[in-house]
Amino acid sequence: MPKEEMKRPLIRGGGGGGGGSRHLEASLSDPGAPVVGILGTGDFSRSLARRLVASGYQVVVGSRTPKRSVALFPEEAEVTSQMEAVSQADLVFVAVFPEHYSTLAGLKQALAGKTLVDVSNGVRINRDGPSHAERLADMFPESSVVKGFNTLSAWTLQMGPRDGSRQVLLCGDSSKAKGSVTQLCRSMGFVPVDMGLLSSSLEIENLPLYLFPSWRVPVLATLALFLFFYLYNFVRDVLHPYVTKGKSVFYKMPVDTVNVTLPSVALVMLALVYVPGVYAAVLQLLWGTKYNRFPDWLDRWLTRRKQLGLCSFLCAALHAIYSLCLPMRKSARYKIYADFKEGKEWDDQEVWRMELYLSVGIMALGLLSLLAVTSLPTVANSLNWREFSFIQSRLGYAALTMATLHTLLYGWDRAFHGDQYRFCLPPTFMLVLVLPLAVLLGRLALSLPCVALRLRRIRRGWEKSRQIRFTLPDEDRRNGHPLEDMSDV
Repeated sequence: MPKEEMKRPLIRGGGGGGGGSRHLEASLSDPGAPVVGILGTGDFSRSLARRLVASGYQVVVGSRTPKRSVALFPEEAEVTSQMEAVSQADLVFVAVFPEHYSTLAGLKQALAGKTLVDVSNGVRINRDGPSHAERLADMFPESSVVKGFNTLSAWTLQMGPRDGSRQVLLCGDSSKAKGSVTQLCRSMGFVPVDMGLLSSSLEIENLPLYLFPSWRVPVLATLALFLFFYLYNFVRDVLHPYVTKGKSVFYKMPVDTVNVTLPSVALVMLALVYVPGVYAAVLQLLWGTKYNRFPDWLDRWLTRRKQLGLCSFLCAALHAIYSLCLPMRKSARYKIYADFKEGKEWDDQEVWRMELYLSVGIMALGLLSLLAVTSLPTVANSLNWREFSFIQSRLGYAALTMATLHTLLYGWDRAFHGDQYRFCLPPTFMLVLVLPLAVLLGRLALSLPCVALRLRRIRRGWEKSRQIRFTLPDEDRRNGHPLEDMSDV
């Protein structure tokens, strides 16, 4: 190594940080690299600095206590005072808590004409405004404020855009400022999404604060159905023997009663996935047009079908696990031993019933698993619309049919036995079958050629109220296209 390079110091002091600022040789290796400033020294700031350095940017970090913060950042970044950091960079990330914005008032003149990127989030959902970005814009009217990067975690910034969503939502009133931040996003490996003017910043700030908003109704529906069917099964299978015969079978509550409840919830939830599609198709047939708006409750129901289906899959998977664990219970082994001592004979009908409903149940669970897997964004994005629609609609109805058949085979002829109506309550499977059978019959009615053709014409723009001549293409008429999709209205 030449003597001149050996004598050159690796870390240079100086600047307004009172010895706290530092420049590494590595940071000066590319003098043409853009300089990005960061105000703040928290976890997000450190992760952001690492990602910017790895993307080829010169990074200067502004801190009120540079000496204390210098060891927290990568060696390629310069840690200095806030004033010096702002003076060196044209694009500045404001990574301080909104309640501390007042401490930046002294930088107003130095920040004039620069682009400020507000990355802050609130502690609660703000529906009235103003947003933190709008407050920052009011404080620095001569600067261009862009809202962005607040939907990314410090972990995502540090590790890079490898997993999960790579989108960065941006908004701002200056197209030039948004353009520079957009270019920076792409350089860091993220996908920028322009959300419009700075007035959209309130929506962007609220996004990280929502806790599964589209899951609330499906989860509550699942819990309500579980509670209803559990209490219903408890009254029939546990309380009835105790009241009428004095026989205590309360040991069934943790496993047996739960295992009968779970498939009931799964089947009803799966039927609820396809009810709104059938109902929407009926409305379009009655209206004779596709241009009328559905009721708000139906719109919300249609948009939550994915969550309803996944809740159904969860209950079905738990039912399979519980069923596999049934022989492991001591009570099950005792019952087998008691039956053996009583010399119970082989019952062909009972054996066939169990073999058939287990086989059909396994096929139903397999189809449900396929539906659950294809609902994942990474899998769904690899399918075209026709493939996705075929799986979610055609195979979805096949899963509903198999699950309904599984329940029918489980019930077998028990509906005709008087001893099954305990406390005058019908068997659970009879209640469970009402909605799935109604959905399947509705789907069958909508698949009739005369109904399917009319519905298809409506969805292609024909209206009953307007005497519009409408003919299908020759190829469609020759092929006799059936109703393609009933659930994706």
